[in-house]
This record gives sequence, C-alpha cells and structure tokens, in this order.
Amino acid sequence: MQNPWIYIGLFLLIGMLIPVAPLAIAAFIAPKKPNPIKQSTYECGMETVGDSWVQFKAQYYVFALVFLVFDVETVFLFPWAVSLNALPVFVLVEGIIFILILLAGLFYTWRKGMLEWA
Repeated sequence: MQNPWIYIGLFLLIGMLIPVAPLAIAAFIAPKKPNPIKQSTYECGMETVGDSWVQFKAQYYVFALVFLVFDVETVFLFPWAVSLNALPVFVLVEGIIFILILLAGLFYTWRKGMLEWA
C-alpha cells in the first residue's frame, strides 16, 4: 500500500519547482552586459529631470488598493445579483452577509481617514 503523504510531498515539490525553475533558468541564460546607458533612469521616452527618487504619499497607494478591493468584490456580486431569483434563500442570506462585510470594510477605511485627500 502506498503512503498518501507521498502525493502531498510530490505536490509541494512540484509547487515549489514550477515558480523557481524558470527564474533559475533565466538567471543562468540571461545576457549580462551592464553599461551606464542601460543603468540610467528612463521613463516614457524622455530623460528624467532632477532626482529620480521622489517620495510619493502612501495614501495614494492605499486609496488605489481600497478601490481595487471594492471593485473586485463588486464583480463577485454581479453573478449573484443576476441569478438571484433562481437561487435558494440561504444564498440570499450569504450575499447579504458578504455585502455587510464590504460595508464594514468601507466604514473602517472611512473612519481611518483613508478616503480623504487632505
């Protein structure tokens, strides 16, 4: 009789090998000829003016992440809303719980001031 843990170990081994193998292969076969032109900062076809290390407010990123989270979660609500009349009652209850969790997250971000631009 085969040990069932062999399959789990094989799964973990393949799961680690798939992302690591292409990176290792690329590190060995990629051309490496650095020069000052390749190492310079370049953006949108124009040379940079001034220092290229400019600090941005982290609030912009937080705002974008909050938007992304709520945007993706609303995509999950669309199939639920379209087929709502053909689904059982417990699906309605779970959808309402999902919406309440989203509203709690929105209220949390609002109370923390993450939606303010000031």
